[in-house]
Amino acid sequence: MNGFGSAFLLAQVGAHAAQRFTERIGELDLTPPQVGLLRLVATRPGQSQQAIAAQLGTQPTRLVALVDGLEKRGLIERRRNPEDRRLYALELSEDGRAFMGRVAQAAAAHDRALTEALSDDERATLHTLLTKIAADQGLTPGVHPGFARGPGS
Repeated sequence: MNGFGSAFLLAQVGAHAAQRFTERIGELDLTPPQVGLLRLVATRPGQSQQAIAAQLGTQPTRLVALVDGLEKRGLIERRRNPEDRRLYALELSEDGRAFMGRVAQAAAAHDRALTEALSDDERATLHTLLTKIAADQGLTPGVHPGFARGPGS
């Protein structure tokens, strides 16, 4: 060992990965919180803004601003919840569903670039180990812990 523990190396690689991902999705005119919201709406359509805010660990007022921006771009639609007319259900628009293909391509390219030094078997092992650590630490699958920090995250 070189004196740096695994936690430090995870933090170092994580910060680097986050910065590179931010740059990559910036080419799509997106921020990490917008990508997180799009992914959540894509995988769990029809949820209320309040339910999504709770899953992301963010304030509903912050989520409204994110939804507004994506709605103006035509990527997300608010629909009245038929079970509770006070709530809006979030869905990807047709353009939003198509746009998610571009987001998925950017994410896959990011993953390949970040793990380029590894073999396929090593990539699989790394993924398994990181998934195990994330589960043990109580992290919500698919939700970046930085989402709740605020607009700059």
